[in-house]
Amino acid sequence: MKKQTERVKDSEMSAEYDFSAGARGKYANRFAGVHNDVVVLEPDVAEIFHDSKSVNEALRVIAKLVEKQAVKNKSRQAVG
Repeated sequence: MKKQTERVKDSEMSAEYDFSAGARGKYANRFAGVHNDVVVLEPDVAEIFHDSKSVNEALRVIAKLVEKQAVKNKSRQAVG
């Protein structure tokens, strides 16, 4: 048997919002196992990168450059 919860009236909630017919967890399965990590950009960076696609593209370019540099450093260490 389900416990009935007390309804607490929130003074900030307008009377026009009625969630009594809502279904709890209706979309929960869609997001199971999905990690929604949020990264907050500083304002000066956000001016340059307007969306997540542009940020991801820039980070991929940087990652490739870092990887190439690491390979160069390894080859120099092997020779020296």
